[in-house]
Amino acid sequence: MITICDVAPRDGLQNDATQTTPEMRAELCARLAGAGVPSVEAVSFVNETRVPRMAGAERVVELLPKGTKTEFNGLVLNERGYDRALQTDLPSVHYAFPVTDAFGTRNQGSTVADSLALARRLIERARADGRGISIGLAVAFGCPFEGAVAPQRVVEIARQVADWKPDAISFADKIGVGVPRQVRALVAGMQGTGVAIGCHFHDTRNTAVANALAAIEAGATILDSSVGGVGGCPFAPAATGNVATEDLVYMLHGMGYQTGIDLDRLISVAKWLEAQLGHPIPSALKRAGPFKLSA
Repeated sequence: MITICDVAPRDGLQNDATQTTPEMRAELCARLAGAGVPSVEAVSFVNETRVPRMAGAERVVELLPKGTKTEFNGLVLNERGYDRALQTDLPSVHYAFPVTDAFGTRNQGSTVADSLALARRLIERARADGRGISIGLAVAFGCPFEGAVAPQRVVEIARQVADWKPDAISFADKIGVGVPRQVRALVAGMQGTGVAIGCHFHDTRNTAVANALAAIEAGATILDSSVGGVGGCPFAPAATGNVATEDLVYMLHGMGYQTGIDLDRLISVAKWLEAQLGHPIPSALKRAGPFKLSA
C-alpha cells in the first residue's frame, strides 16, 4: 500500500495567481477526502504577510470534514507555527527545512544546524503533545542557490533526524531537478533506520513520475503530490507545479500498487479545482482521461 499525501491545499495553492479563501481550500480538502486520498496537507502555519495565499489557516482547519478516514496535517516552519498548529485539532504536523544554508536563510531565516536543532525540539514536543510529526528535507536533489547537493550529505542529515524517531522523513525536490539515480541513492541510504520514507517531487523538468516510481521501487512508502499538478514555491526561482496526484495514481495503479484512491473522483476534483482557479492546470489525466489497462 502506497500512502499518497495530497499537498494541493497548501503547496499547490501557495504560489498560484488566484487568491483563494479558507472556505474554498477547506472544500478542496473535503473533495480530496471524498476521493479516498489518505492524507492531505491542508494548511501551513506561516507568516501571512510573506505567503498571503495561505492566510486563514485556523479557519480552514475549523471547516475540515469530521469523521473521514483522511488524515489532515499542517506545515510548520518554526516554533511559532507549531504553537499555532497546537491550538487546532490537527492530529499531525509536518516540519520542513532545506538541506542547504543558502536556501534556508532565504526561505526560513535559519541555517541547516539551526533547523536540525529545531527538528529535534519539535519532535520532542510533538511526542509530549500527542501529535504526529514528519520531517521534510527540502532541496534534497539540488538547490537554486548552491547548485548540486551531494547525496551523502543529504543522507547524513536524514539519518541524524531518523535517530530522533519522527513518524516519517521525506526527501523533497522543490525545484524539480532530480533524476531516478539520485532518488534511489537517497531512499536506499535510509535502509535500517526504522522510519517511514517519503518523497516530494515537482515536475519542473518532466521527471516527477519517473522519480516517484524509482522511490517506490527503492523502498519509499509515502509520496506527496498535488491534484491537478498545481504548485510552486514563492522562494525558489522557476519552481513549477508538483506531480499531479491523478497522473501519479494512474501510474501506480497500472503498476499494481494500491492507494485506496478513486481515480475517477480524483479527476473530477482536478476539473473542479481548475474551474475555481480560472486558468488551465497541468494535469495530463484531466485532459486525456483514464485508460483501462489489460490485466
